[in-house]
Amino acid sequence: MDGTPKKPIFRDLTAEDPEPEATEIESLCVNCMKNGTTRLLLTKIPFYREVILMSFECEDCGYRNNEIQPGGEISDRGCKIILEVKTPQDLNRKVVKSDHSSIKIVELDFEIPSQSQKGEITTIEGILDRSIKGLEQEQTERRKDNPDIAKQIDDFCDSLRQLKDGEKPFTFILEDISGNCHVENPNAPAADPQMTVSRFLRNEEQNHQLGIYTKAEVGKEKPKESDYGGNFLLKMLEEDEWPIEDLFGEVMQFPTLCPECGSPCETNMKMTNIPHFKEVVIMATVCDVCGSKTNEVKSGSGIEEFGVRIEVKIEGKADMSRDVLKSDTCGLIIPEIDCEVGPNALGGRFTTVEGILVAMKKQLSDGGDIFVDSTDESTKMKFDGFIGTLEDIISGKKQVTLILDDPTGNSYVQSLAEGDKVDEALKITKYTRSFDQNEELGLNDMKTENYGEECQEQEEAESAKS
Repeated sequence: MDGTPKKPIFRDLTAEDPEPEATEIESLCVNCMKNGTTRLLLTKIPFYREVILMSFECEDCGYRNNEIQPGGEISDRGCKIILEVKTPQDLNRKVVKSDHSSIKIVELDFEIPSQSQKGEITTIEGILDRSIKGLEQEQTERRKDNPDIAKQIDDFCDSLRQLKDGEKPFTFILEDISGNCHVENPNAPAADPQMTVSRFLRNEEQNHQLGIYTKAEVGKEKPKESDYGGNFLLKMLEEDEWPIEDLFGEVMQFPTLCPECGSPCETNMKMTNIPHFKEVVIMATVCDVCGSKTNEVKSGSGIEEFGVRIEVKIEGKADMSRDVLKSDTCGLIIPEIDCEVGPNALGGRFTTVEGILVAMKKQLSDGGDIFVDSTDESTKMKFDGFIGTLEDIISGKKQVTLILDDPTGNSYVQSLAEGDKVDEALKITKYTRSFDQNEELGLNDMKTENYGEECQEQEEAESAKS
């Protein structure tokens, strides 16, 4: 050990670190077929994801090329954002799109397919402007050779300009199978009445587009039971090989990558039982390189039959100290301050009411300014005012109601009454999930009974054909 402090793999570009280390690789020049140099730099775009910056230069012919590639993990779900653009101010909303983002404008039946453009941070007006410039390319030659087609393109560009100038409202749809897309919400952290955000499970074809394959698909054969003792992450246990009592007393460790800097680290995982609730899996990760600490909670008993909506009145220190289990599918609402936090914002965690509020404040304070222009004083004042309101709630100066809405039924708030009774400040309501909620959880296509019959019938049909 040379005593040099470890640095994160994905570094922030700051004034304190003006010259981060770049990796240099000798590589082939596609212009002159001689060797040039490629420089790689791993960094992070705030409030978005990790990226790899690549710069190539050939000293023989002078050819240069720059490129950016995603360097973080792919989300386990795709994302679809539907925005009703009604005012000229909506055209200034910031948009983050990846290579796999597709864009649709419903009223014009216009679509920009995925992988047709590189990922970028822009605005809705910028997307329209870029589309117009792209359509107008080669129009001079097209008017000579195909005047009818050129006339249709000119008319369509005029329609796009009307939308760009804010003359007509339209529906803007941003869909990304990788889940790495974002449209600014000017009312954040309150819900946006003009925007709907939904997440969906990818199908097999979409996974293949992202380069995600199962072991069976890579090996072109179905996994055998003996494979589980080999390269599979999870090992199949024999009956009575590991009793449930031993599992509750065991702290397991597995290697992973730090979610902040991407450095190798370890995650500790343990099953525990929350009294008057159920079994849960607690996971904690500590990175020795950047010092990041994260904890996450997963349900240990699957999805409940009903969803749950928990309302707790925060009126004093006792309410602040209530234990809270928030699953990664649970959304948070504080109606008194018009605050709504989606299920993916804070993830799953086991904490207290105060801990939830502190986590909300920290996440807003750390990343909330990235989409606030330095000259937009009204937006900054509104944002600072909201942070001050959260501080008043945490300090007990303001009484509010915290609502946890979890369609999987895997969230919990401690009751201050004895036994299984619910105290007066706590209200628990169970409800039947809607079709859309089941669709987002992947339950509509899930078959739990006679699930082998369809496969057997398909195999018999294929054997009969052969």
